[in-house]
Amino acid sequence: MKLFGTDGIRDIVGGEKMNVEIATRFGKAMALFCRKRNLPAKIVIGKDTRESGPMLEEAVAAGIISAGAEALLAGVIPTPGVSFLVGEEKAGAGIVVSASHNPYEYNGLKPFKSDGTKFSDEEEAEIEKYISENKASENRKEVPGTKKVLAEAERKYVKFLSDNFSSISEDDNISQKPFLSNLKIVLDCSNGATSEVAPVVFGENVKEIKLLNARHNGRNINYRCGSQYTDNLSETVLDKKADLGLAFDGDGDRVIAVDEKGNTLTGDQMIYIIAKFLKEKGQLKNDLVVTTVMSNLGFISALKKLGIGHFATAVGDRPVFFEMRKQGAVLGGEESGHIIYTNFHSTGDGIVGGLMLLAAMSYFQKTLSELIGEITLFPKLLVNVEVKSKPDLETIPEIMKVIKEVESELGEDGRVLVRYSGTENLCRVMVEGRSEKEIDDHAGRIAKIIREHLG
Repeated sequence: MKLFGTDGIRDIVGGEKMNVEIATRFGKAMALFCRKRNLPAKIVIGKDTRESGPMLEEAVAAGIISAGAEALLAGVIPTPGVSFLVGEEKAGAGIVVSASHNPYEYNGLKPFKSDGTKFSDEEEAEIEKYISENKASENRKEVPGTKKVLAEAERKYVKFLSDNFSSISEDDNISQKPFLSNLKIVLDCSNGATSEVAPVVFGENVKEIKLLNARHNGRNINYRCGSQYTDNLSETVLDKKADLGLAFDGDGDRVIAVDEKGNTLTGDQMIYIIAKFLKEKGQLKNDLVVTTVMSNLGFISALKKLGIGHFATAVGDRPVFFEMRKQGAVLGGEESGHIIYTNFHSTGDGIVGGLMLLAAMSYFQKTLSELIGEITLFPKLLVNVEVKSKPDLETIPEIMKVIKEVESELGEDGRVLVRYSGTENLCRVMVEGRSEKEIDDHAGRIAKIIREHLG
């Protein structure tokens, strides 16, 4: 059984991939991973607000302790907060108990290395091997480890965010504070891990904050709120006459923005604004941005007009990060709202993405709608088709035939991307072109054939 998906291990709690036994073995495996590399035998554990979080947190900690290592409990904190704390505590690794944007019934385990970055495919395979073997160490007579609560975890993470934002938003020619201190913003915390941290960080910089979905009960995380459901956020921005709305996902590693007119931005649009800001300040290394194959053709064209190059990767923030490192880029992300700016943080961070938008608005002295007016996106449609299995699509002639037909009809004015979800039993059909009716017809044709063969 393959445990790891596109970002850690994830499943419905009680399922074969996500249960107390797997969590305990995961803790043991991470301790062994550290020892084999002579890293400190202490591991930071953070979690989001799901009702299963405390149970799995204790199981992971038990695994770590049984392997003779130290479990450092950070409590409820955004995923990128654990990435930060690994370095802050000089730990050998970090583990986040979270299923990101999935419903509360799911949970997951995400590992971080000692430098605060995510595991490579090879490193994940090593952890999976240790889990299957259920090995704690080379020596079975390991002395039990210890557990420690990091009481200052949240405060330290807030300070890290605030200090870095202050240094980034400084500018010799434009006074930032007067602009920022007049802004009204709305924050949708998705009843998740940003509920405590985000209001504090943004509250230090803006005039007024309206909070949505910041009262978690273990089951309302991501429920019709957050980065995947922005209708209520848009309505609230308009009702409160706010300048900006920000919606985070359950674990806080992605963000989606809403402008003052109630329009929801895509990750591409947010990355474009941040890229332009960094280029103007001479801080966009190699004038390059890395995103995934899901990025809009209009976004890539808009970057080109600014003299900014673009490199595309497979879907997922991990491939983006590794390609950024390879290409020498400092900015990258996904259309879904993952934004990685490595001069600020070593991993994708929703709060950082929101702060960078504020910095850009302040620098250009423009509203968000004015900034996104500079980029025209091609119409795009994403259709999710439920599937019973996930065979290689290239082995099914009928599916490949319809995909090639649509690609031929679109020509250079569009494209098709068909792939399986890494976490759900879905096949995602994305069609992009110049006509909404055209792409709707094309996506429907492809989805119909997939449903007939795999549904």
